[in-house]
Amino acid sequence: MRSLFPCPAWAPDGAGSARADIDTLCINTIRTLAMDAVQKANSGHPGTPMALAPPAYALWRDVLNYDPANPLWPNRDRFVLSIGHASMLLYALIYLAGIRDVKDGRVTADRPSLTLADLEQFRQLNSRTPGHPEYGHTSGVETTTGPLGQGCGNSVGMGIAQKWLAAHFNRPGFDLFDYHIYTFCGDGDNMEGVSSEAASIAGHLKLGNLTWIYDSNHISIEGNTRIAFTESVYKRFEAYGWHVLELKDANDTGDFRRLLAEAKAETSRPTLIIVHSIIGWGSPHKAGTAAAHGSPLGVEEIRETKKFYGWPEDKSFYVRRRARTFPKRHRHARAAASRAWYDLLARYRKAHPELAAELDLVLSGKLPEGWDSQISDFPADPKGIASRASSATVLNQVAARYPWMIGGSADLSPSTKTHLTFDGAGDFQPPQWGGTYGGRNLHFGVREHAMGSICNGLALSYLRPYCSGFFIFSDYMKPPIRLAALMKLPVLYIFTHDSIGVGEDGPTHQPVEQLAQLRATPGVTLIRPADANEVAEAWRTLVTLVDRPTVLVLTRQNLPTLCRKTFAPATGLAKGAYVLADNSGGTPDVILMATGSEVG
Repeated sequence: MRSLFPCPAWAPDGAGSARADIDTLCINTIRTLAMDAVQKANSGHPGTPMALAPPAYALWRDVLNYDPANPLWPNRDRFVLSIGHASMLLYALIYLAGIRDVKDGRVTADRPSLTLADLEQFRQLNSRTPGHPEYGHTSGVETTTGPLGQGCGNSVGMGIAQKWLAAHFNRPGFDLFDYHIYTFCGDGDNMEGVSSEAASIAGHLKLGNLTWIYDSNHISIEGNTRIAFTESVYKRFEAYGWHVLELKDANDTGDFRRLLAEAKAETSRPTLIIVHSIIGWGSPHKAGTAAAHGSPLGVEEIRETKKFYGWPEDKSFYVRRRARTFPKRHRHARAAASRAWYDLLARYRKAHPELAAELDLVLSGKLPEGWDSQISDFPADPKGIASRASSATVLNQVAARYPWMIGGSADLSPSTKTHLTFDGAGDFQPPQWGGTYGGRNLHFGVREHAMGSICNGLALSYLRPYCSGFFIFSDYMKPPIRLAALMKLPVLYIFTHDSIGVGEDGPTHQPVEQLAQLRATPGVTLIRPADANEVAEAWRTLVTLVDRPTVLVLTRQNLPTLCRKTFAPATGLAKGAYVLADNSGGTPDVILMATGSEVG
């Protein structure tokens, strides 16, 4: 293992120009920026950025395929920081890499995503550097992370999306989508159930485009993880069907690069790289302890840590010129890779014009022409039809004309009626499990929590996902639904068995507070149709909502299909509420308000 300190990182310009010196300079810049930002804010998590600066830097400098000048490049590798509390690690990387800002969906060439002044405003109101990374707020942040495990689930969705995009759009000589997804996760992530669910399905799907880098530092807020977490993560992931590698020392960037190459070469399985690190590395009194996890180190401890790094002890937010200009040596190569992709796309347009036109819609977030042209009208019928059944009809009518709408259920599609049955829909599965990566039906298994976070990853990757389950099990999905609302992602949640009409399953399956809870969630649109024609109008409405998640709440039992010659047209649904019947202009004695099955 080479030393991280071949010469003082603060040596005069022109001294020690070797690669190792540059590496050391940039790594310690990341560490000290994290320490200083947390100290200035008097809030945050300095220890993990200090520990993971070497592998994170090595990944971004030598492996991650991205173009700082075009952070919207569709074929860029994705970097997910599931350990969102270590946000200063990501902010420092974005700053040193020179990622450009994005505003209103366009790259701002003359403004970086983050400046040094932005780092100094870490965790302050209205800053570009909030306590946990927020998608759409800071360019270079691929997803909103904070609740542990969500980023892991998102990354699986991103991996599924890459496989689907490649199967759907790639053609011989035109590998438009071949990107890789890298996720930094920690002990907390691997304790959360959502990560286990996500890892299990990733192993089943054989997502060889996915690498998780697990920071095994054995420290959580309460102390050493041995108080609650003593299993072999290595063996657990092997059992999931993952390729598992191990880095003995987080500071050994050379060996880490070798492991990343090995992970990239393994295309039939996802890879977990277990990185053994010391939280707060370099801190003389707090390294390896919970004191470095969630609190500032303190002025004197920072001074002593900087001395250990060979850093100017009296300087805060100190960035040497060589650290600022270092990325420029690599921007040309990365810009060349981005330009080559767009050149490839230009040739693709000539060779495959219809696919290229569809891809333009996918990347722009627009709807395909005629997506709603086949939606049925339902005749009046006092016996009626369950809204889950009428929704099944309309879902298939819409999805057949919306090629990048994909989804499924948590092992409940026969009950939620969400299986796509039209010709060519197919199942998203590896070939050895009898499907293709171009299939439109996802099988999440009994994994509601991961299903929600995976759908967020799909939506972050240009696709239009839906997922489904019994309404009562929305309890298992509240975290990803809330995060979808924060990110303004157009994920559709189809929940059935919405009332006491669930049948004989009893109170464990009867939703009571779920309707009020989801209606109260900011940024979520909830629709609970009263009959089959309201279901059709719900689909006409919700598909156009591309800046928010939508919850569609449906029944198991039949609902009378209302006669719309007698009652108001179902188009009123788009207003959120409408008058179905009144007393012809007189003053009413009673006003009855209802949704769903209560209307009938």
